[in-house]
Amino acid sequence: MERPLILVSNDDSYRAPGVHHLIDRLVKLGDVVCVCPEHPQSGQSMAITVNSPLRITELESYNGTRMYHVNGTPVDCVKLAMHHILTRRPALVATGINHGSNAAINVLYSGTMGAAMEGAAFGIPSIGFSLTDHSWDADFSPCLRAIDVLAAAALEHGMPIDTALNVNAPAIHTEPTGMKLCVPCRGLWNDEYKEYEDPNGHKFYWLTGTFENLEPDNTQTDQWALDHGYVSVVPVGIERSASPAPAVDWLPAAVEAYNTRH
Repeated sequence: MERPLILVSNDDSYRAPGVHHLIDRLVKLGDVVCVCPEHPQSGQSMAITVNSPLRITELESYNGTRMYHVNGTPVDCVKLAMHHILTRRPALVATGINHGSNAAINVLYSGTMGAAMEGAAFGIPSIGFSLTDHSWDADFSPCLRAIDVLAAAALEHGMPIDTALNVNAPAIHTEPTGMKLCVPCRGLWNDEYKEYEDPNGHKFYWLTGTFENLEPDNTQTDQWALDHGYVSVVPVGIERSASPAPAVDWLPAAVEAYNTRH
């Protein structure tokens, strides 16, 4: 039988170590094609390129995976893959592993999750994976078994329409405490832009800031889970309404399987 096709993307560019770790896990489950931005595109959410030409460049393959980069956003990558690169419909869109947390309000800004949401918009089971460590040489091992368990389950059972999974792993040097099905934490960023002055006396601003958890004692949030060593899993709906994301029927069993084997 034909192996399932898996489309991989990210927002940290095709050079990022995180996407190579993701590919290494997914090639065990299916045929993988990777289409990533040429340059880092963090914070692009579901942005698309409308006023510039887009180009697809094929790269040297990696671990049996066809590799491409696009001079656009993560969502551009998914759209071009669907319309001009892939020869059959993927069974799964997997994005990441992002260098940095996409928990709480960060999910709204994330290009990695934007690519996953675009996969969901195409009606394809989609999962975004992130590690709460921005460093290029981060240890991605806390993410790996979560990829194995959740990607296999999504391939077997599918996903409710217009729904993606936002999966975050803590940056720890031991095995995660477990996996936890969560809700997104209410929080905000303070002091987001630092003011500087250039040699000509003109002010400019650089993005910075500190995340403030507005519900630190809520044990159901993704931020609480990460702070306590758990992998957090949040179903996210692409419809921008007050309705919660549809329930993913198989997800509690997948979380239990992860924790049982832990």
